Amino acid sequence: MARTIQVRVDEQLKDSADVLFSSLGLDTSTAIRIFLVASIEAGGIPFAVAHGIDRDSVIREAINYRKSGGEFLTAEQSLANMKAAIKLGTEYGI
Repeated sequence: MARTIQVRVDEQLKDSADVLFSSLGLDTSTAIRIFLVASIEAGGIPFAVAHGIDRDSVIREAINYRKSGGEFLTAEQSLANMKAAIKLGTEYGI
């Protein structure tokens, strides 16, 4: 069973988001579903939420992660994973 989420946002924010997501081949509802799936996969917000992010330390951390053998997904791989998760979720009524 599908559920509806209603969120009130500023008209300009909604219009800007619609334009952005449309340019990516998505509608806003799909983009929000992608965010929800990514949040579940990450076990939290799938990006840093902080005051005054120290970008240099974030970059150093990523470099160290990569040097220690860590791998990053390409944008295409990430999008494919999200689309697969959305498809799986809709198959199970999520």
